[in-house]
Amino acid sequence: MSLRTPLGQVRGLGAAKDGTQHWWLQRLTAIALVPLTIWFVISLLQVFGMSRPQVAQWIRSPSTAAPMALFLVAAFWHLKLGLQVVIEDYVHHEGWKFGLIVAMNLLVVAFAGTGLISIFLLAMRS
Repeated sequence: MSLRTPLGQVRGLGAAKDGTQHWWLQRLTAIALVPLTIWFVISLLQVFGMSRPQVAQWIRSPSTAAPMALFLVAAFWHLKLGLQVVIEDYVHHEGWKFGLIVAMNLLVVAFAGTGLISIFLLAMRS
């Protein structure tokens, strides 16, 4: 038996105890993705038609590698947050839910890591 009122029990905490932070992180990554996506699309239009060595040279520039890495981090973090909500809302079996969230986290880290390592390796080449 709890001596706390129902409002006191739920104030500031959802069922998962971190819903507010998750919501804010998703909004912050969405805001960060607006200028980064615009930059990315404009950049893709600029490199369209370049040869592979020219594109590699373009990525080597710090003014290209840094926003590209930020874009990847923000995009995959936003993807992870969004997919987690979808899984939590629509998968009702706890075992499947846990397995899908673990698999999704591993795949997001693998893909984001591959992209970041690729950018780093291209940027470090002379």
